[in-house]
Amino acid sequence: MNLYCQAVVDKYTHTFIFIGELKKLVEEGKIKYIGLSEASASTIRGAHAVHPITAVQLEWSLWSRDVEEDIIPTCRELGIGIVAYSPLGRGFFSSGPKVVENLSNNDVRKYLPRFLPENLEHNKTIFERVNELAARKGCTSSQLALAWVHHQGKDVCPIPGTTKIENFNQNIGALSVRLTPEEMVELESFASEKGVKGDRYVNIAVSTWKNSETPPLSSWKAS
Repeated sequence: MNLYCQAVVDKYTHTFIFIGELKKLVEEGKIKYIGLSEASASTIRGAHAVHPITAVQLEWSLWSRDVEEDIIPTCRELGIGIVAYSPLGRGFFSSGPKVVENLSNNDVRKYLPRFLPENLEHNKTIFERVNELAARKGCTSSQLALAWVHHQGKDVCPIPGTTKIENFNQNIGALSVRLTPEEMVELESFASEKGVKGDRYVNIAVSTWKNSETPPLSSWKAS
């Protein structure tokens, strides 16, 4: 296996213990690299001290940028690659508010704060502005939003999900979209932290880097 990535920080098995076990698998030649997902900056540092972390997966898009304060700088300081999931805001930057119209009842997006009617009505303005700039650039809104992630650096690899060849081809086309520094700033102004209504998740329902901080190893006891 090339990359073994811990999907979320385990609240029951200490992360540094877990990384220590993965280190053994690397030494045995069973896996090549170790990754983390939704880990805080301090957890990343601690895990990296046990064994070099190759990649950290996190949500990073025009309207999910809180990782830029601590996590992105930490990854770059340590030379860790960044895997940006949901770079299209879970489809929001592809279809805007219409994305919720065809969601099934078991689609988690239907219950995420940003997609609730009271917040979506406000957030649709973000999509409209992105769409306007995309029209001026001669690309789609999804290509523009994805290009913004690509422009964050060569150490960033976005992983947009799709089930349609047409959308896949559009995602590939985003690689050809060039953005000036001024356009990057303009895009970021559309979806500033204060301009987005609703959190990524319902906090108590999902483990993220905000609510899954790894405690000091000295405080952990195996159950």
